Amino acid sequence: MRSFAVKKQRPAAVKSSDTPNLDIPKTPLSPTERRAAMGLAAIFSTRMLGLFMVLPVFALYAYDLPGATPILVGLAIGAYGLTQAILQIPLGLLSDRIGRKPVIYGGLALFALGSLVAAMASEIHWVILGRALQGSGAIAAAIIALTADLTRDEVRTKGMAAIGISVALSFAAALVIGPPIARWIGISGIFALTSVLAVVGMLILAYVVPDPDRSMVHRDAQPVLDQLSGVLANPTLLRLDLAIFMLHLTMVSMFVVLPLSIESAGLAPVDHWMLYLPVVLLAILAMVPFIVMAERLGKVKPVLLGSVVALGAAMLGFHLTHESLWVMGFLLVVVFTIFNLLEAVLPSLVSKAARAGAKGTAMGVFSSSQFVGAFLGGLLGGWAHASFGPDAVYLVGAATSLVWVALVATMRIPANLTRHILTLGMLPEDEVPVVERRLLDVPGVEEAVIAHEEGVAYLKVDSRQLDWARLQAFSASV
Repeated sequence: MRSFAVKKQRPAAVKSSDTPNLDIPKTPLSPTERRAAMGLAAIFSTRMLGLFMVLPVFALYAYDLPGATPILVGLAIGAYGLTQAILQIPLGLLSDRIGRKPVIYGGLALFALGSLVAAMASEIHWVILGRALQGSGAIAAAIIALTADLTRDEVRTKGMAAIGISVALSFAAALVIGPPIARWIGISGIFALTSVLAVVGMLILAYVVPDPDRSMVHRDAQPVLDQLSGVLANPTLLRLDLAIFMLHLTMVSMFVVLPLSIESAGLAPVDHWMLYLPVVLLAILAMVPFIVMAERLGKVKPVLLGSVVALGAAMLGFHLTHESLWVMGFLLVVVFTIFNLLEAVLPSLVSKAARAGAKGTAMGVFSSSQFVGAFLGGLLGGWAHASFGPDAVYLVGAATSLVWVALVATMRIPANLTRHILTLGMLPEDEVPVVERRLLDVPGVEEAVIAHEEGVAYLKVDSRQLDWARLQAFSASV
């Protein structure tokens, strides 16, 4: 792929008779695309449900295992993040060579094996090994790539959105159903159930998800090695990578001791769902106005700064007082509101900050940063618990927020541009620079990259100015 082209200046104002057509047509998913999106979202969510169900309960039951210490308990909670971060991009690249479904089957098999190892663990070290094996089944990039293979360019974001929603619902469901399930079948039972979910994922992949006609690299959906250096050199993307790293470090470190704090406040472990359920529902409602402020009203930096400050204050609140369930409930609403909000806003900013045609690589690095944060969150949370007591764990998140505020304060918010993929067909390679320049002449097109081998142009556009009719006419004429 050629280097991207950027518009140097905006086109001259048009006459009223030449007012561009700004209406972008809405294209629905076809039945096959809908089946593929729902099936892949189900696979993704069952895997994440298995990982998340352990979070609200593991600290309550782990100390019954021989050899358990706070550091090892924290390591067991976060171990999946290390292997997931290391293998996610390589397995995505492997799927380009051997196919998407073989990689996904292999990843689900590793996930099931890790779950069984943890379920049969006789002491804490085997649980750590099992969690690391779970993370090694890092199929996220392969699932995203298969989603891209099975959806048209113009509806691909809808398929990706289905996966994103499924992850959010998995997290919420895990918090609510984890405590009662742990009471009924124990931690080993949860791990065994997780292995069953992996098998269910394999059956969905076999009988629900269609086979793609062909697999190819989609630069908007998956990492490309030759783009890594450019992504890692982008200061805005680096700040966003650090933001998701610190968010997950804070969240996972919190769960090293949060279940213990809730129990000490007087709520029996089997009843923890009674706290999580209203908290999760209120948090979902509470995040909506802030998303509107950030995405519709352009108040991105104030929303980010306020979120980080509020998260740090909530962590400090947990440190200072956790004797009242009402206070803990309020603090958890704050924490989960911010978590849900940032899980929506940060990927959106990555999409806006990445160059045209480099979103897949930017999101791959972003996702890997998230899992490194989860690993270090468990490790640092366990270390703080062992060294200074359970209350000190919350200071890990509070201290992280101080660094985070400085990063947000100095971050340049990317322009509010959206992405479009324009089908061009196969062009003679010597025509690519000319076509890129012609694309930049279309009102509203700010960046253009032609992926010659894919037969498409990746665009970043100003939706308020885009002349969609002219762009479509251009595509038809090439």
